[in-house]
Amino acid sequence: MSAAWLIPLFTSLASLVFGNSEADLVFVGDAMQHQAQLDAARKGKDYDYTGYFDDIKPFVSVADYAVVNLETPVSTPPYSGYPCFNAPPAFLDALADAGFDLFLTANNHTLDRGARGLRKTIEELDVRRLAHTGTFANDSARAESVPMIVNVNDFKIGFLNYTYGTNGISPRDGVVVDYIDRPAIRRDVENSRKAGAELICVCVHWGDEYKLLPNASQRYLADFLEAIGVDMIIGGHPHVIQPMELRPNKYYPDKNILLVYSLGNFVSNMKTADTRGGALAHVKLFRGDDKKPMVQSAVYRLLFTIPGTPGSSNYRVMEADSVKDSAWRARAAEFSRRARQIFDKHNIAVPELKR
Repeated sequence: MSAAWLIPLFTSLASLVFGNSEADLVFVGDAMQHQAQLDAARKGKDYDYTGYFDDIKPFVSVADYAVVNLETPVSTPPYSGYPCFNAPPAFLDALADAGFDLFLTANNHTLDRGARGLRKTIEELDVRRLAHTGTFANDSARAESVPMIVNVNDFKIGFLNYTYGTNGISPRDGVVVDYIDRPAIRRDVENSRKAGAELICVCVHWGDEYKLLPNASQRYLADFLEAIGVDMIIGGHPHVIQPMELRPNKYYPDKNILLVYSLGNFVSNMKTADTRGGALAHVKLFRGDDKKPMVQSAVYRLLFTIPGTPGSSNYRVMEADSVKDSAWRARAAEFSRRARQIFDKHNIAVPELKR
């Protein structure tokens, strides 16, 4: 009798003893809802995001864990776009259906609807059992939630999320926003390790809007995060892409660091070629014979948003090179050309995933 049936049994037992050797993560940029997007999704009194993410769902759902920056409150009506965002709960449903697991909420628009809007956003995430970090209903909620350790295919990852500010609006009524504060970040990283995190991912809202290269403040903060042993730094806020690096940590040469300065916009209604799209980062974690986890590789895809029409068609996010619509093909090509210029010149060991 063949013993081939024993192979999956031994493989399964090995994973139980030693843990899985690989895990795949996906990160995207800013998920926004401008007024034109809301108008296109509105169906009477309801909102329908059917088709929004169908084209990129296979890239997201294939990951073991997918992360998105939720750059809008999800509160009670009226819903609105810039400058004070507020999206309907159906937007969360569409993102969850696309395959996103973790929603980042620390960004400059998180207080657009005040403390009430922040709490309502958390409530809408919680009722859907969607993981989130970056903002909290009160100090007790933060104490219970941070450090946030997620077991991703047997890799224990600590996720942290911070923002440079909240557009001059201060937290009130006890709500908590995690702002960029070096002593606080150092404590959170240390506490994450004490709680069992093998890898630390810091997602940070930073930088200058519409600039394709990081500023000095981003570089200084990235160096600080590298010095305290952070494994992945994932940036957002500029609304355009910025370079990515995968290299040995200069302070801890036995481990790699992934540094993504900005993934740009995941979905928005911004108008320029640079802001109409963004990047999806696909990250592979690996555990070698020494059982130490590491960031093994990273690649990117370029994404582009096609606008919809109120009452008839929704916005759609797709691979930039897949745009066939004659009205948008040239703009998608221009976005891709400019993004590739930056990535080809400045990226370190993070290539484009070619189809």
